[in-house]
Amino acid sequence: MSPLVFRVLGPLQVHGPVGPLRLPPGRQEVILAALLLEVNRVVSTNHLVDLIWEDNPPETARTQVQICVSRLRKLLAGADGEVSITTRPPGYVLHTDAGNVDAALFTTLVLRARRLRERGELHEAVRLLRDAVTLWQGDCLSGLDSGPLANKARQLNEERLTAVELRIRLELELGRYDGLVGELQRLVHEHPLREKLRGQLIQALYWSGRQAEALEAFRTTRRFLAEELGLEPSRELRELESAILAGRLPAPAAPTPVPVPASVRVPADKAEERTAAPEAEEEPEPTAPPAPESVRQDAVPHQLPAAVADFVSDAGQLAALEEALTGRPGRTTVGLAAITGKPGTGKSTLAVHVAHMLSETGFPDGQLYCDLRGTTGTPATPEEVLGRFLRALGIPGQLIPESLDERAEMYRTRLASRRVLVVLDDACGEGQVLPLLPGSRGCAVLVTGRARLTALPGAHRVELDVLAEDRALELLSRIIGRERVAGEAAAAEALVRTVGRLPLALRIVAARLAARPHWTLASMVQRLANERHRLDELTHGEMTMRASLSLTYEGLAPDDRRLLRLLSMAQAPTLPSWLAGALLDDRRPFPSDLMEPLVDVQMLDVAGVERTGGFRYRFHEIIRVYAREQLAAHHTPEARQEALARMAGGWMHLAQQAHRKVYGGDFTVLHGDAPRWEPPDSYTDEVLADPLAWLDAEQASLCGMVEHTADAGLHDLSWDLATSLVTLFEVRGHYDLWEQTHLSALAAVRKAGNLRGTAAIRASLGSLYMSRNQFDTARQSLTSALDVFQALDEPMGEALCRRDMALIARTSGDDFSALELYRRSLADFDRAGDVVGRAIVLTQSAHIRMRQGETAAAQSQLDEALDIYEGVGYTGGRARTLRRVGQLLLEQGRSDLAVLTFTEVLELCRDSGDVIGEGHLLRDLGHAFVIMGRPDRARDFFDRAVTAREGVMDFSGGALARLDLARLLDAEPGRSRELLVPAVEVFRERRMGRELAEAERLLATGY
Repeated sequence: MSPLVFRVLGPLQVHGPVGPLRLPPGRQEVILAALLLEVNRVVSTNHLVDLIWEDNPPETARTQVQICVSRLRKLLAGADGEVSITTRPPGYVLHTDAGNVDAALFTTLVLRARRLRERGELHEAVRLLRDAVTLWQGDCLSGLDSGPLANKARQLNEERLTAVELRIRLELELGRYDGLVGELQRLVHEHPLREKLRGQLIQALYWSGRQAEALEAFRTTRRFLAEELGLEPSRELRELESAILAGRLPAPAAPTPVPVPASVRVPADKAEERTAAPEAEEEPEPTAPPAPESVRQDAVPHQLPAAVADFVSDAGQLAALEEALTGRPGRTTVGLAAITGKPGTGKSTLAVHVAHMLSETGFPDGQLYCDLRGTTGTPATPEEVLGRFLRALGIPGQLIPESLDERAEMYRTRLASRRVLVVLDDACGEGQVLPLLPGSRGCAVLVTGRARLTALPGAHRVELDVLAEDRALELLSRIIGRERVAGEAAAAEALVRTVGRLPLALRIVAARLAARPHWTLASMVQRLANERHRLDELTHGEMTMRASLSLTYEGLAPDDRRLLRLLSMAQAPTLPSWLAGALLDDRRPFPSDLMEPLVDVQMLDVAGVERTGGFRYRFHEIIRVYAREQLAAHHTPEARQEALARMAGGWMHLAQQAHRKVYGGDFTVLHGDAPRWEPPDSYTDEVLADPLAWLDAEQASLCGMVEHTADAGLHDLSWDLATSLVTLFEVRGHYDLWEQTHLSALAAVRKAGNLRGTAAIRASLGSLYMSRNQFDTARQSLTSALDVFQALDEPMGEALCRRDMALIARTSGDDFSALELYRRSLADFDRAGDVVGRAIVLTQSAHIRMRQGETAAAQSQLDEALDIYEGVGYTGGRARTLRRVGQLLLEQGRSDLAVLTFTEVLELCRDSGDVIGEGHLLRDLGHAFVIMGRPDRARDFFDRAVTAREGVMDFSGGALARLDLARLLDAEPGRSRELLVPAVEVFRERRMGRELAEAERLLATGY
């Protein structure tokens, strides 16, 4: 009998041996579609209820779903015995060969095509992509009435277009220009907002010899975007036009089977920022000093959470995981294991236990860990995780590329010669994991998740279920004591059976018994037996936890129950103890006392220890869900909003204090009027002893709070916290987080009509765009903010805008406009009483004075700036100004003093872990010794500069240092050539014309 074929890429259809199978319209169609989109994976009953009724399900919703599933079973069983729908808590699974479902087949074909492309097999990749797209018969699930399913359908529609764009890109690389023009014209007409398709049309026209039409296609795009959206074309499209006009657009070359990772070099936009001119004074200034934990070349990450002391092991399971991760002799691929199972089965516990067990002997070069948040509404993106991992592996934030592909290439390159274990906890699916896999066989990856993750290639899979009875009794014995279990053996066996032998449920009940030694095990069994309805649910997946949690929750004191409910509002991965005080508005000196009763009954876990010695806590996800249900039942929206405002006010207070400690006061920042909630002074002083280290550690919590307050309508707190976090974003180069938080806050303040907050966010975004060399966008954002600040008579806002606008003018070579803007900004900062703002303007404008030969004026400005920085204790500002002082001394011929100054700044950079600044200062010292006629010392510093810069994958900076060093090696042509050949490659890739010309000249003259 031919198998059933299911189609969702278009109208929902089922085709059997004798033709189409008629599906009853309505709910059965929705349920079948949902099961097909997750074929061979569990779809929860709650999800199916939400798909059908969305926000208002009837009391009989679950029963009606069961009826629909039963009818579908009969319908499918009558047509094909190879298709089945089985019940698996917390819902249902449709079992069939994935190749019989067009959506799954589409995903498989696209994935295979991408792999073929990586191997250079473009013809076969194009064929597979064409096959994948021909599976579509219209928009996904067209005609089906379900809002939530429509979201999934939109995602698949987007993947279809992405596959089309990839196939066209490959055909362009194969030289099939003429045949693509007509198709691209149709696609652009159907999808006018997709700039990638427009760019491919322009390329196809140009490479077909139709240059005039290519330029007209660009002009049409520009007009359309301007009229419809008020936007300019993307940078990529503008670069295409420039290349066509200049006649410098070469035909694309097919990639070699083993491409050199482009991301091991600095992204082009960042290279321009660092190498716009060869003069020393044109290089970027050292950033404000990072925390001592700043990334280093030899960084060895140890990110594993603490292991559980009373872990009950399965020896066979552990041995199999060890073999999968550490490898058999001759293994040629990365070790990969996936631990899956229902909630509460101990997936994370097992993963962390195995990781600790293997960390020292199997993976001495470090262990990376990330909670992927797969079961939350906001799973971590691969880009976000790769950014975190690259920083942990020694790459400064400023050098991390923005695109996923480049980050993944840099990550694989960094791990290529290391033995590192990567633990990815709570994955939502294979797509989240695949970009995070290293390429080296010396590394291994351990993944946990609720989904089966069957598409992970070559993975050893462990699916956890409930504990066997002997292991459940062993776990109970370890928690409450062997004597009690032995004394009531029959009751102990009944107890573990009653809680379904689910590890988390058993731990919670055992904790209550441990806290109450006068209770018997039989009495606990009786308590569970009295929960008839809860016992019914106890054997059905998620409801198991609700019954156990209810018993524990009801045993808490009223204040403890209230705290548990309010804590569930926190979206941070771990919870500091002061949150308890903020949520309850309790100002006791040791707020951890409020948390401990919840820890005693394992409603909260201890996640770690802060630098202050205080504990951090976390929820198990299921417990958080339960607590949120209780929150909605017991607290009004107004009470929840008040508690959220106190929690956000606490984060705002700490972020503001961190900024003050870095800058020496509330300088160069605007604040709103929302109330703060102040944690205990002793806690604040201890945790902010190193303010940048605290901001680094709390980055996820702080960024999450910006979005949380924005969504909740607490707009004043949202914009204030977002702009305060620039203290961290700017120093660490977290440009993606800078933009993400600010766009969230911007939406909130604009919705609320908050003009001052809107202007503050736009001004800060202007600084971000300037850092990215997006000067036109930066100028627009700053001008818009300045207009509002002028209308509000806000001198601080005006000062910040004019300072950044001056820097844009200075970078563009318009010194006259820059000096005028600096003059007005200086007056604004003086009006606002901001001395650090004044010092920054003096330092920046001194650079122009130096360029114009006004050394006395430059020296006077730098002296005043230094006095200000030393007075307030702003070390970062002092480092930037001292570097300018050293450059000025060098121009004045006072080389000895310049060397002393550079050496002082170098020590500041090293003390703070500023590896970027260290590379710049080593070059400065090399230049100084060249001028002093001491080439041996200069060679030493240039050599160290090459090592420092290339050690953090700053290859453009390394190329500059290589050129410096080659100039001194005229007597060593072999060594000089060794230095220059890689430098020429970097200069050519980064379009650094003057440096490229000099390096090629040196090579040609026999250096």
